[in-house]
Amino acid sequence: MEAALFRRLLAFTGDGVYRYTQEDGRLLFCNEGFLKILELDQTPEQVVGSRLSELMVYTEPSGTIRNALAEHGEIHGFEYHFRTRQGTDKWVLHDSFIVTDPETKETIVEAIVKDAKTGAKVVREDLCVGCKVCTVACPFGTVNYVAKTGKVQKCDLCSGDPACAKACPTGAITYVDADWTGLGRMRQWAEKTDTHPATV
Repeated sequence: MEAALFRRLLAFTGDGVYRYTQEDGRLLFCNEGFLKILELDQTPEQVVGSRLSELMVYTEPSGTIRNALAEHGEIHGFEYHFRTRQGTDKWVLHDSFIVTDPETKETIVEAIVKDAKTGAKVVREDLCVGCKVCTVACPFGTVNYVAKTGKVQKCDLCSGDPACAKACPTGAITYVDADWTGLGRMRQWAEKTDTHPATV
């Protein structure tokens, strides 16, 4: 039962989940989210066994992730740039750790990647059944059921160019790209945009 639920979770997430051999980058498992990020029009079964270097074009120095994993054993929130085979530049947030396969004794990398362009969670329309559970669960009321399609929809940050921020006449809505992370950068942004400082 737990394995079936876990497989469903892996299929449902828009994040890319995959595992590969550390030595030669041979793909052992991936979900649909991984294929979508890489813009691959194939099934997981069709790409398992391929080397990662056959599925994407590396733009980072050779061994960047391998060296970080060798030094720390795991990495979190590592921003990584690559190019798809179609030529699209992609930036992902990469989390991974090393495990040893109990049967083969190979060193395996378990990884999750998320599109770093917007960081938005999106609805997987191919998996949405229109049950509306997410509309009830969202504390902000921003997931909406669309009767015409029988699916839900939510903000996807307009793929990194949100119309609401552009249309806001007072500048009350701003969009900060996902590469603006960390408290120091947030404070810099707040100072830059704060025209009405709070008084105590």
